[in-house]
Amino acid sequence: MNDKVYIHEFIDIIGQNRAKYMYHMTANWSPIGQEERGQLCYGVWGVVGSTARWPQVVNIWEHDGFDGLAASFRHEFTAASLQDPKLAVWWAQAASYRAGGFDRILVPAPWMRTIGEVIADGVSGEVHAHVQVQLRPGAAPDYLDGVRDREAELTKRFGWQLSGAWRTAMAGDAECILLWTIPTWQAWADAEKAISEEPDLGRVAAGVTGIHRFLMVDSPLSPFRIRRQPSRADRADAYEEG
Repeated sequence: MNDKVYIHEFIDIIGQNRAKYMYHMTANWSPIGQEERGQLCYGVWGVVGSTARWPQVVNIWEHDGFDGLAASFRHEFTAASLQDPKLAVWWAQAASYRAGGFDRILVPAPWMRTIGEVIADGVSGEVHAHVQVQLRPGAAPDYLDGVRDREAELTKRFGWQLSGAWRTAMAGDAECILLWTIPTWQAWADAEKAISEEPDLGRVAAGVTGIHRFLMVDSPLSPFRIRRQPSRADRADAYEEG
């Protein structure tokens, strides 16, 4: 039973700073989040620009339910600046890499694996498919109930694993986010060819009003790649907290 809550972030990158930003989030920020907020890194990915907006990064963070998320928000927004004063240096450096973003809070399907379980199960792949599903209001729980049927077919035929399955909170149960971990680029291509040719495999569930599937690759220090949480030992620069 997954009782966590997640923050999902689309981050717009300035120029050629994507690698620097991903490093800053994993090596410099994630250890602080773990220690001070109980926040785990679920993943940090670079978006494949040919399939979505570019240059862009996706971050997903795991919290101990809404209570844990509330404690994290309290920690951040108590100061008059609405930023943790200890992170002034971190914020300034991050601002030089990114132009803004769009976040959402995600509630997992009860059967979805936590990041600890993902690591323990050895889930990894050359590429990930991020699926953003728009639904009629209230349809998200039913949509997630039906996702596992499609998971079995894609896993059996192409080796895709359903790593994440969430509904977006505070949005009228009108959106879901899926994360598929794909073993190889060819396994992605084979599935895409089949989806375009086989109506049953590519079927759209009742209640879906829009869907966008795009590709992402793990950052060098993403848990899907290093099989653990990023730590202070991963810092290769002279970064110091404010």
